[in-house]
Formats: sequence, C-alpha cells, structure tokens
Amino acid sequence: MSRAFIFPGQGAQAIGMGKALAEAFPAARAIYDEVDEALGEKLSALIWEGDADTLTLTENAQPALMATSMAALRALEAEGVSVTDASFVAGHSLGEYSALTAAGALSVADAARLLRTRGRAMQNAVPVGVGAMAALLGLDLVRAKAVAAEAASDGEVCAAANDNDPGQVVISGHKAAVARAVELAKALGAKRAVMLPVSAPFHCALMAPAAEAMAEALAEVSISAPKVPLVANVSVEAVTDPDTIRALLVEQVTGAVRWRESVEYMIGNGVSEFWEIGAGKALSGMVRRIDRSASVAAIGTPEDVAKVTEQAAV
Repeated sequence: MSRAFIFPGQGAQAIGMGKALAEAFPAARAIYDEVDEALGEKLSALIWEGDADTLTLTENAQPALMATSMAALRALEAEGVSVTDASFVAGHSLGEYSALTAAGALSVADAARLLRTRGRAMQNAVPVGVGAMAALLGLDLVRAKAVAAEAASDGEVCAAANDNDPGQVVISGHKAAVARAVELAKALGAKRAVMLPVSAPFHCALMAPAAEAMAEALAEVSISAPKVPLVANVSVEAVTDPDTIRALLVEQVTGAVRWRESVEYMIGNGVSEFWEIGAGKALSGMVRRIDRSASVAAIGTPEDVAKVTEQAAV
C-alpha cells in the first residue's frame, strides 16, 4: 500500500496540541525545545498553556503547527516508522514547510525561523481590514474562479486562494471584492458562502510584499534534496531539486494552494493511504471528499501513533 505523509496548515492550531506527544516521547519534546531555542522564546509554553488568540496570530501559529507536526513524526519514528516509508510528502500552505522538514530538506530550526518570518511578512503585507478571505461551499473551482473574476473591479484583487476539495474553494483579496463574491456565489447556488475570520488575505497578489521578504529569507537558508518527493502546492508536481523548491516556496506566498489536484496527483501515482501528521483532522476530511476510496489517518496524539504503527505492522 503506497502512503503519503500530509501536513496541516493554519487553522488547525489549538492550545494543548502536541503536549501529550512531548510527555510520552522524548524525541517529540526535543522538537519543541529546538523550536524554542531557534526563536529565542518559549513558544512551547504558548502552545500548551497560552492564550488561544495569541497562538492564532499568524507569526505564532505557523511555527507552532510545524513543531507539532514534527513532534508527531518523531513519535512515529520512535515506533519504527520512517518518512522514507512514504512515497510522497505534501503540506497545505505552511504545511509545505513541515513536509520539507520531515523529508530532511530543511532543518527544524531553519523552518521555525522561516515560518516566523513568513507569518510576520504575510500579516504585514496588507493593513488590517483591507483584505479578506471567504469560503465558497458547493461551487467547483471553475465557477469559483468565475465568481472571483466578476467580483474584482476597479483594480481590486479577488482570486481563488485554496482549491481544497470538490466542493470547497477559498477566495482571497480586497475586502469589498470578496464580499461581492460571497453574494455572487450565493446567487449562483453555493450551499454556503461565508467570510472567514482571518487576519490577512493569504495566497493572492496582495501578498507580493511577503513573497519578496520570503525570497530574501530563503536565499539565506540551506535546502537539501528531500528524502521523499514533495508534491508542491503551486505546481502540483513532485519535486526534489533544492533550487526548484526554493522558487516554489516564494511563488506559494501569492499563488493558490492546489490541494485537490495535489491529492489527485498522489492518488494517480499509486497512493491509497494518507497520514495527516500533526494537529487536527482538516486534511483527512478533504482527502475523503476528494476520493472516498482513500484510506486516511490523523496522527496527533500518542494513541494515534500507537494505532497506526500497530496497523502498519500487520
């Protein structure tokens, strides 16, 4: 059975995530210590005992989610599972950094610092209140793109940002344009069209200043060839070349997260089992909606680790 390791993005964060893993597995605890040291602060204390609103800040949520994904992976490794057991790795938005770290392309410390930079740059790219995002449920990508194009006017940006699954596309751009798109989507028969509680319009042209910041930051970081091919968000291709990965990580800031196509690509290349490694179960739900025949497992607790390693040994 061919397996892919997939890594969650922003929105999966929760106070207390990964704490049980850190208590059960010294190697998982070591990840949080490494991230704390890289950032020069106790991010682990915020993750386990802090304020939810503070954790949700983009500059905190991004490194925190990567740390939790890596802690779960270290727990799996302690039980005999290796990233090389997977045919591919992939991650949703910031999860792409977790995937690359898991596959050995980035160090944990570099990933933590890059994600802190990425989070701050994305937050600062657009003044608060100028941009927005909305989820369109029940519209496919073609219709969602048409709605976004119609809603964009007078130089305003509105674009498809996340193609998550066959019935869920997230749009991003100027607040007024996104609000118009929500009304257009409802008129087109969307099951639901709702503004999202996010602090910035991610994955659209308004993020250009953040892309510039990431180009500078990534130029200073060593990227190795991953042990397992990465299916990239923006290109939906399996990549291993470090220079290509660096360029795609820059493009990813303004480009759309093509998650549905990424999952379809992996299934088309023989993957039948997806392990979501880290916080939450959002990607598992998306995979099920993309292909009901796919096997999924969300791994974020010691119990999850025990269950999948036991099944994998059978």
